[in-house]
Amino acid sequence: MSFHISAWSIKKPIPTIVLFLVLGIFGLVSFFRLGIDSNPNIDIPAVMVTVTQPGAGPTELETQVTKQIEDSVAGLGNIDELTSTVTEGSSTTTVSFVLGTDSDRATNDVRNAVAQIRQDLPQDVNEPIVKRLEFAGGSIMTYSVASDQRSVEELSDLVDRTISRALLNVPGVAQIDRLGGVDREIRVDLDPSRLQAYGITATQVNDQIRNLNIDLPGGRGNVGGSEQNIRTLGSAETVAELRGYRIVLPNGATVPLSSLGDVEDSFAEQRQAASLNGQSVVAFSVRRSTGSTLVTVEEGVREAVAELEGTLPDDVSLELIFTRADAIRDSYQATIDALVLACILTVIAVGLFLRDWRVTLITATALPLSIIPTFGVMKLLGYTLNGMTLLALALAVGNLVDDAICMIENIDQHLDMGKKPFNAALDASREIGLAVVATTATIVAVFLPVAFMGGIPGQFFQPFGVTVAVSTMFSTLVACTMTPMLSAYLLKSKGNRQQGTGNREQGQKRIHPYRNILTWALRHRITTLLIAVAFFIGSLQLVPLIPKGLFDSGDTGLSTVMVELPPGSTLSETEAIMQQLNQSLQANPAVETVFTTADQVNSGKVYANLLPKNEREVSQQEFEQEMRQVFQTIPGARISFQSQGAGGGGKDLSIVLKSENAPVLTQTAEILETQMRDIPGLVEVTSSTSLVKPEIVIQPDPERAADLGVSVGAIARTASLALIGDNESNLAKFDLADRQIPIRVQLDPDTRQDMSTLKNLRVPSQNGTLVPISAVADIRLGSGPAQIDRFDRNRQVSVEANLEGISLGDALETVKALPAMNPLPPEVAEEPAGDAKIMQDIFTRFVTALGASILSIYAILVLLYSNFLYPFGILVALPLSIGGALLGLLVTQKELGLFALIGIVLLMGLVTKNAILLVDFALAGIKEGKPQFKAVVEAGVSRLRPILMTSVSTIAGMMPIALELGADGEVRSPMAIAVIGGFTTSTLLTLVVVPVLFTYVDNLYRWIRGLFGGKKKQVQL
Repeated sequence: MSFHISAWSIKKPIPTIVLFLVLGIFGLVSFFRLGIDSNPNIDIPAVMVTVTQPGAGPTELETQVTKQIEDSVAGLGNIDELTSTVTEGSSTTTVSFVLGTDSDRATNDVRNAVAQIRQDLPQDVNEPIVKRLEFAGGSIMTYSVASDQRSVEELSDLVDRTISRALLNVPGVAQIDRLGGVDREIRVDLDPSRLQAYGITATQVNDQIRNLNIDLPGGRGNVGGSEQNIRTLGSAETVAELRGYRIVLPNGATVPLSSLGDVEDSFAEQRQAASLNGQSVVAFSVRRSTGSTLVTVEEGVREAVAELEGTLPDDVSLELIFTRADAIRDSYQATIDALVLACILTVIAVGLFLRDWRVTLITATALPLSIIPTFGVMKLLGYTLNGMTLLALALAVGNLVDDAICMIENIDQHLDMGKKPFNAALDASREIGLAVVATTATIVAVFLPVAFMGGIPGQFFQPFGVTVAVSTMFSTLVACTMTPMLSAYLLKSKGNRQQGTGNREQGQKRIHPYRNILTWALRHRITTLLIAVAFFIGSLQLVPLIPKGLFDSGDTGLSTVMVELPPGSTLSETEAIMQQLNQSLQANPAVETVFTTADQVNSGKVYANLLPKNEREVSQQEFEQEMRQVFQTIPGARISFQSQGAGGGGKDLSIVLKSENAPVLTQTAEILETQMRDIPGLVEVTSSTSLVKPEIVIQPDPERAADLGVSVGAIARTASLALIGDNESNLAKFDLADRQIPIRVQLDPDTRQDMSTLKNLRVPSQNGTLVPISAVADIRLGSGPAQIDRFDRNRQVSVEANLEGISLGDALETVKALPAMNPLPPEVAEEPAGDAKIMQDIFTRFVTALGASILSIYAILVLLYSNFLYPFGILVALPLSIGGALLGLLVTQKELGLFALIGIVLLMGLVTKNAILLVDFALAGIKEGKPQFKAVVEAGVSRLRPILMTSVSTIAGMMPIALELGADGEVRSPMAIAVIGGFTTSTLLTLVVVPVLFTYVDNLYRWIRGLFGGKKKQVQL
């Protein structure tokens, strides 16, 4: 079909030019509308159920809430895994569904399941919050809010009400999180001695305030012939009025609220803090929604902040602390630069071979005409300009000129015969048309199975595969239409045949060594094939020597440090550790700014924003190695760098153990943690079982409680309300002009530090009298788990570590060989997690997808040649490429991970192209009646130049990526190195081995045809 298109385009050039003008304009418009992101948009169907109960311990929450939630959702279909985290006062269950499940439907299913068991949960828990998890979650940028005239409360209020509302209107912004600062509330701090003297409890005071300080509707009235709404207004208008509220005592007398304690307009107990370069600040971070592109959202937020600064008071300033978009923009620019440089190098390589500016120019037009329309298809498919799609184009540059090279080189050969350009273009395009279509079909065949391999890996492979396949199809369209058309009208005739013959003789003289090598190989076929088999087997032996991982995290310029103090630590202790960290980090010359945030009382994160890459002497990895030594000198906290891997976990390596037997699980995890600390290369080894939290245990005495008529619920409610106040949903509200703020009733914080205050708290009994808690319960100090992790309805423990100088695959292999893991106790099972799980998933799915790709290539070749045997002569090129790819990774010590595997897939498609050219021309020679030996040698000799040209141009195009030029170059380089290594060895061996194997396949085909042909004649006789 292709030669018809070529002839049509040569004879009618105007429609061809118009077609590519339209495609070019469509592509350019689409390019400027494509979003910029780091990774492809991935919608992982996951739903999170959060239930809070202030003051509740993890053990009670696990039994009363978490297990109930897990059991209710476990029966839903398509669940991939079920994980829960239980901490003080909070239970979070994440239901992950199989990829492809409709997120909205899954969310509704989980919401319905939880609603059905709501009555089984404790009545005093807050309403369960069910929401869909966003893959795009996590802050994309953080600002600090500063003023030399305003208090922390005012700045907090400014963030909550003014800044958040303005930024939430920006498209793609999902959530604004305030970091540091305080929440305004009316505090009623009761004096225990006064409560005791008046014979009233904190619970009774709270209930009276809630019932009195409220505005309620009172129905409708009809007075004076008109209808009126009736409103009952009980809310205090001022704090002074609230202080004067009369509280009814059990004996019927009343006292003002101020007689029972202090009432003031203040703020809630501080449970979080933030600082910038050691100075306390109020800050906010921005989260984006799924489907939005990070850079687009970030730019929208920057514009909104610029507008906000014009409306905010003059003394308030917003300062950008860090943004993740800078690293993405740098990476994007580096990939675009690599793409442009690859195009230039490819054109230079082609020009050096062809030595004709007209021919080089025609070949070079294939690049923009293939790449630009691809942007249009990317826009239609909803892709973004991310690491995968841009890398696909950058790596495909050499491949995109291949078809044009094959076409123009064949036209050049026909010009050497003395033909006019018009006739040369017609004849050459007709001659090579099938080979060009076949090579494109193999590229598409390689990537279609890989693009739909499923799972998380498939979501990364798909945009890459589709982009390469689409751009290759456009390059074929260019090679079959624009290239012959331009050649017919732009090239010049080479004169008479004698000149052409002289050129051809010169060419043959130049390639004389190859003819000799090929002739020798065809005369020593067994030896040649044995050498090829030995090379393939030898290359497989390299696999154990190559480090294996997922991918290099790269240098983003932003290091995140996780800090965890022992459970029970106070916020002030956490802030002190943060200050030490801040000083240590700021002392390092590579650090620009340090932002710390204590998001919980005993834990937090430190963000070290590094200087631009060209302004510091160390890489991000080297900086982190330096700081690890410093962190070891800071006592009293676990300090570790957060992993930047794809698994989303805190550390590079995560070993997850699960069991229903908690003591055995804890013991196994502790032994494993100890043994992992002895492995070189593993740093910051921690276990989630290591720490327990101090507790005050109230143990009711059943007999005494029954005698006095006191219930366990009354004891718990009295203690909870007196010490931390009522649930958020039950708190009375104080009306301001534009909002409501809570009124928190609790004991004075200064009195809560004394154990006797708790013992003397009064609990109402059945007969109405008040009895101290100590009369019905024993109060003692104890301890319990600070956090409980669950996986698939079992207790789980994570033993995690960061890697330093060791690959993920090697670390995993070493850990699996430890005595603690061989064998695990019968009640304990290991569950793949984090980057290790994704790596395992990638390798498993990759082998299956690669097998499907090879079958697809075979099927397409069978259809193109209408023959089941000849494709085997082409497929032999595939194993010959593996050795070079592995050798390249071994020499450069790059990991065999996600990017290298994608490179190997691309390699599969590229190496078959050379083999197709050889086999196609050998078959053409045989059909013309040439002897097999002569046809094969002439095919090799005539195709040597285009094969070398395509190989050199492909390798030249990948050099910028292999040399790690620009930001994130170290992340992308394994892909280019694998392709360059594999393509080099494959090209050299293909030129010799494929012709040899083809002779065997052709002989077999002739023998089978003769066999069946002979039988047919006998039957006819």
